[in-house]
Amino acid sequence: MMLITSLINDAIFSAIPAVGFAMVFNVPRRYLGYCAIAGALGHSTRTLLMHFNLPIEWATFIAAAIVGLLTIQFAKRHLAPPLMYAVAAIIPMVPGTYAFNTVIALVQLSMLPTVTTELLDSVISNGLKTVFILGALAVGLAMPSLLYYRSRPVV
Repeated sequence: MMLITSLINDAIFSAIPAVGFAMVFNVPRRYLGYCAIAGALGHSTRTLLMHFNLPIEWATFIAAAIVGLLTIQFAKRHLAPPLMYAVAAIIPMVPGTYAFNTVIALVQLSMLPTVTTELLDSVISNGLKTVFILGALAVGLAMPSLLYYRSRPVV
């Protein structure tokens, strides 16, 4: 029961920034609900997968691919571009904490006269995690479109 409550909470609090960024990107008002649904489903899927011990990079990739599939369906139904829904929906999954910790460790590293292994480890691990999560978002979001809009068969 605790997991379901956590997922509902996660869905609600990830739909809010998805709608906010959709408004910043001038998405028409009638489509804001679809951006909220896609953002809530994507982030809660990532949380669910991470609950079952899947690394955050792979969980983000799968969640972004699900958002990509969902937004293609929204786009077909409303004759709108899929990125109108998708970009706002994946914004809540951007790894801000890892990027912030990378920059903070870099600043601390530049202020010290000698390099410490703890700070260097923090820069490398947080920086790589940030890069891989951003890559998972980009590839996961693009993959369904690349497969759906193919003109030739995959096999």
